[in-house]
Amino acid sequence: MTKLSVNINKVATIRNARGGNNPDVKQVAIDCELFGAEGITVHPRPDERHIRYQDVRDIKPIITTELNIEGNPIPSFIDLVMEVKPTQVTMVPDAESQLTSNHGWNTKEHLSFLTEVTAKLKTQGIRTSIFVDADEEMMEYAYKAGADRVELYTEPYASGYDTNREEAIKPFVAAAIKARQLGLGLNAGHDLSLQNLSYYHTLIPWTNEVSIGHALICDALYMGLHETIRQYLKCLE
Repeated sequence: MTKLSVNINKVATIRNARGGNNPDVKQVAIDCELFGAEGITVHPRPDERHIRYQDVRDIKPIITTELNIEGNPIPSFIDLVMEVKPTQVTMVPDAESQLTSNHGWNTKEHLSFLTEVTAKLKTQGIRTSIFVDADEEMMEYAYKAGADRVELYTEPYASGYDTNREEAIKPFVAAAIKARQLGLGLNAGHDLSLQNLSYYHTLIPWTNEVSIGHALICDALYMGLHETIRQYLKCLE
């Protein structure tokens, strides 16, 4: 069964726009679990324009499913995750001022660094995942780095879905098969939506987890959070 982890960054973005605590990020995390989500994802960036480091500290003790913390493993991020000890850390090669993630790691080029960080996280029993493009060679070097999982950067699939979904999914199937052959767990995320998630899952049903934020929160504005999570879970049946 593929788990749905809800990325609540956009909830924090709305809160931060006006200050105060409305909407309440902690309550949304609790509600997502109550409505069926099997994990919560947060991606704290150095400028704290959405999820703040303190949010991460506050969320960890109040949720009962998995906490997945995404981010560029800069020293302040590593200090945070070593303190909080989430279920999973997803390493993402974001620049500090980057609007959103737009590529995966070159695991071959950064093998030494990723190996070092992965080993450090594992000393605290944290599952490690590396954000990668759908490239079989990147799977091989993620495996060499000691990662437990990879997360496929799915924006290219999402952007090509309407034009030719069969072609758009091909490199992802190939990369997913390679990951499975290597014994890597498999996650996916970025621009997955109610429109394209079911097809993705049908072709790559051994995906362990999908992390979805922007589209899910947008859908919740129209359908409500409870119904939206129900619809996303239905895509993963």
